[in-house]
Amino acid sequence: MIKPKKVLIVDDSSDALALARVRLGKEGLEVVCADGGKSGLALAAKERPDLILLDLDMPDLSGFDVCRALKADEELCMIPVIFLSGSGGPEDKVKGLDLGAVDYVTKPFDAFELRARVNAALRTKHMQDLLIEYAKIDPLTGLANRRALMERLAQEWARIQRHGGQLSFIMGDVDHFKRVNDTHGHLAGDRVLREIAAAIASQCREIDLPTRYGGEEFAILVPDENAEGAGRLAERCRQAVEAIRVTVGSETSRPTASFGVADAAAAGSAEAMIQQADEALYRAKSAGRNRVEGPRPGLAAANSTP
Repeated sequence: MIKPKKVLIVDDSSDALALARVRLGKEGLEVVCADGGKSGLALAAKERPDLILLDLDMPDLSGFDVCRALKADEELCMIPVIFLSGSGGPEDKVKGLDLGAVDYVTKPFDAFELRARVNAALRTKHMQDLLIEYAKIDPLTGLANRRALMERLAQEWARIQRHGGQLSFIMGDVDHFKRVNDTHGHLAGDRVLREIAAAIASQCREIDLPTRYGGEEFAILVPDENAEGAGRLAERCRQAVEAIRVTVGSETSRPTASFGVADAAAAGSAEAMIQQADEALYRAKSAGRNRVEGPRPGLAAANSTP
């Protein structure tokens, strides 16, 4: 079932709120209302609407002040804003657009015009969301890419700094991948990478973030787990990769991968955790490949089959 688009209307006029709610409700939109600027900001943070209709003239905070606050908030700044005003003056329109609003509707608004402008803004928001999503997806494997990983890592690190908890990081690398490309060609190499990506993703929980880190490297962000728990996940991934068979002509490619694990408890920063996972991966490679190593030599290796 497709979730309806959510529109937040911020207006101190109860009549305007009621009218807009009825007209937009007929469009199948989910409508939430706030009767002032401060409550509008609070609802925007809570509801994360797809669009905000914002009255200019309110007693507690003007629409300009609310829009300025929205655009200064990195979590809310991408929500499109349409200003509502009883004034059709060009000065207000120019100021609103300069603040980042996408459109302007003069009250009392015509039902057809309001619907058309809201639908146009929602279409633009949908395309914007798709572009943002695609910018965070690796096109070859369909996994999240490094940009998405670093954004999520920053969020998770901030979470455990505020509230405590565990966080782990797994770095993986396909063993001897250059041989695959040299022997079977790059198209076959791409098939192998897609199979490995699917194998890794199949072992992850919903809250984990499997990613293509770059080239033949993969990474998994593992919330709410220490290095031992993440090591067990890495071992399941190692086994899943080892079971892959990719037939190329008359030959069969049988890839393996090595994994390094680190957790927040052994690192003073997110960057240090990545570095420790990378060092553990290097130890796994040095110890013969197709194995898992933890942040300290031998911590996760017992789970692996050389």
